[in-house]
This record gives sequence, structure tokens and C-alpha cells, in this order.
Amino acid sequence: MSDSYKPKLMTKKKAGSLWETIKTVIYAVLIAIVIRTFAYEPFNIPSGSMIPTLLIGDYLFVSKFSYGYSTYSFPLSIDMFSGRIFGRQPARGDVVVFKLPRDNKTDYIKRIVGLPGDRIQVIKGQLYINDQPVKEDLRSITVNGEPMTVDRLQAYIQKEPLSVNDVVMTYEETLPNGVEHPIHKAYPIGMVGGGFPNNTSVYVVPPGHYFAMGDNRDNSQDSRFLNDVGYVPAENLIGKAQFIFFSTNGDARFWEIWKWPFTVRYGRLFKGID
Repeated sequence: MSDSYKPKLMTKKKAGSLWETIKTVIYAVLIAIVIRTFAYEPFNIPSGSMIPTLLIGDYLFVSKFSYGYSTYSFPLSIDMFSGRIFGRQPARGDVVVFKLPRDNKTDYIKRIVGLPGDRIQVIKGQLYINDQPVKEDLRSITVNGEPMTVDRLQAYIQKEPLSVNDVVMTYEETLPNGVEHPIHKAYPIGMVGGGFPNNTSVYVVPPGHYFAMGDNRDNSQDSRFLNDVGYVPAENLIGKAQFIFFSTNGDARFWEIWKWPFTVRYGRLFKGID
């Protein structure tokens, strides 16, 4: 073969290699879209409404197939159909991601405590389901991060003025189906009940809807706030929160690479969400 043919052959090889690279990228993007739409989608936690179950800076995977698929399962929430395909009802106690009913755009993550037809009420900070108080067991009390006993807290209160955010009371809540999970309450609301949203009227969950609450009970905008969140339509469910794949405390800026290893919460990596 003469040298005059070599440039043409090299050009064809380069063109073929470029096309193979483009096809690989296209395939990878399509696979990612399919996985994100039908299997798992990543989400991050921007607020403290689900503390202590989820922390700000947690990154988690949500299973899209757990409750079937709706228009909100697709990227950009493409309006392809109404209702759900292969729909399944979430269990009481599931931590779910859903589209905020007010705008059908904003992603929210809360715990399902009320199913269709349930009567939900909060009295003096305690959750009632179908007129029965949900069991609570006090697990710990901290004041500005310092562990306290009930007696010590009562003595402390006599000497030092405390704000709502100074005291955190952690309870283990047991839902009627046996699901146990921790919740946070703040003082004085957690101690004496406070006003709304710790004392509410009775909510009757409509058919095809769910009642969702944050585990950080005094710092969560949830279904108790009917004008802001309200009952969650089944169609708005995106999926069930399954496990945390990454978590950072946020103490390092993006460009502070040398700090990254010290900001990772290694104990939370690949932790299941209950």
C-alpha cells in the first residue's frame, strides 16, 4: 500500500473512534435515564425536618418502583397519563419523597403516618391515630448538646432561661403497625404541648391521599399545615427512601479539597432508612 493512502486511513480511524465514543456516551445517558425513571433516583437532604432519621447533607437513593409510577416519576414530570401504573399503597411508617401538592414541583421527604380514611390529630405534642395515642418512649434529653436526665433538666430550668432550640428530647415512637422510629421534640413545646401544630383539630385523610409528618416534630412543615402541604395525593408519590449512599457535615467548601475526607460522616454511608 502506498504512503498516499495512509492519511485517509488514519482519518477514517479517527472518525470511527469519535463515533464510538459518542455512541458510548449516548448509551450511558439513556441507561442513566432509564435507571433514574424506573429504578432508583438520588436525592439530597437540604433541611432538618427529618432529624434524627435524616441529617442535612445526607444523600440517599429512592426506589421508584416501590409504589408504581405516575407522571411525576419521569424527568421534568412529563404529563403522559393520570393516576399510577402498578400502584401500591405505602405502609405506615415509610419515609417517602413526594411532589408538594401546592405546586406539584417541589420535592419533599417525610414519613407516612396516616393512610386513607385515618383520623389524625396531635394533642400536646403527641400523635393520635384513629383516636388512639401513639406510643412514645423517652430515649434521651440534651441541652445544647449536653446529656440530661429529666430531674436534672427540671432543676436546670429553674436556674437558666431556655429557648425552644436549646433542648432536644428524643423519643422512640411506635406506630400502630409496629414500626419504630425516633422523633425529636423541643422544649418547651415538647414538654407542655404548646400551640399549633402541637395541638390540632382532627384530620380525616381523604381517599387516595396520605398524611405525612417530619420526625423533627417541632421543625417540620408537613401535612398538619393544610395550606402549605396538606394531604399527599397518591399520584404525587415519587418513591420510598431506601438507604444513604453519602453524607457530609458541610464544613468544607467545594474548593477546599484537603478538608473533604474530614467532613464525611463515614458511619452513615450505606445506612438503611427505617
